Amino acid sequence: MAVRIRLPGGTLKVKIYRELRARERERRIPVVKIGSVYLSWWSNSRRPLNNEAGAPDDPDRPQPAP
Repeated sequence: MAVRIRLPGGTLKVKIYRELRARERERRIPVVKIGSVYLSWWSNSRRPLNNEAGAPDDPDRPQPAP
């Protein structure tokens, strides 16, 4: 059973390995292992990663006007 702690700016989740989501297992979000417990940080203002749609170098993302 995962424990969720809501904090300003996001949520800190405490889980064991089998409860981790794919994004957590692939370390696409911040994850720290302490003993057999994993701490993951889910930010409220998530910025896209380089390989996701909307990333800064995404060619499909509209460019700002000069």
